[in-house]
Amino acid sequence: MTNAATETRSVVVEREIPFPPEKIWRALTQPHLIEEWLMQNDFKPAVAHRFNFRAEWGAVDCQVVAVEANKTLSYTWEAQGLESVVIWTLTPAGTGTTRSAGSTSCSAYAPGFAMSMAATRSPTASPVTSGPSPETVPANSRPGT
Repeated sequence: MTNAATETRSVVVEREIPFPPEKIWRALTQPHLIEEWLMQNDFKPAVAHRFNFRAEWGAVDCQVVAVEANKTLSYTWEAQGLESVVIWTLTPAGTGTTRSAGSTSCSAYAPGFAMSMAATRSPTASPVTSGPSPETVPANSRPGT
């Protein structure tokens, strides 16, 4: 029998974005741009840098694990007793980029990542533009399904 609290789960959400990897990389690594689509932060794209994301509900403690400019960014994500590793991968595709956002978790949190990533504004959109609504996320990747 498996203990759900210690089971490792992974979720990956991919999107085609009509911008070059360099533009998306800036949105993922420049604090003022991250704040436009995610949360306030003190992020620096440097391995071992500890930072946090802040919102009215609290904070997320993070540490940069890997950085390969314009290609890969990975950091830990710890909040409210949940621990995860977030991995962003950028791959040139046609006239744009395939953005892959993944999460590996040691809790039942991972399925919620897919829903939150689908509902989060695109890192290259204006602050008033949002991604697809949670209703467009496949039912089997929603929490509790």
